[in-house]
Amino acid sequence: MEPKVGISIFVWNNRGKFVIGKRRGSIGADTWALPGGHLEFGKSLETGAAREVLEETGLVVQDLRFLAVVNTVMHMDGRHYVVIFFEGYISEKDGEAALQPQVLEPESK
Repeated sequence: MEPKVGISIFVWNNRGKFVIGKRRGSIGADTWALPGGHLEFGKSLETGAAREVLEETGLVVQDLRFLAVVNTVMHMDGRHYVVIFFEGYISEKDGEAALQPQVLEPESK
């Protein structure tokens, strides 16, 4: 089995706070986590990070910057992830309403 590539993003607002949400998926269900997900085939890391933030929070992120890479092997269930961490800032171009995150992650099945 090959490792999967994950992306996780610290999304900062203009007050020095970052966005977290409660996980609904199978990995880390019911724990607090940063926005993120899997890197789609053929996409750049930055494009994948921006897409995950938009899909999960409705926020447009700008000034993405690489932070770290974590190699995580979960021996109990046989999963292996390489997770790439970024940070970015909420775009303030669209006014104050655009600075409020929404819960857009679908319910897990």
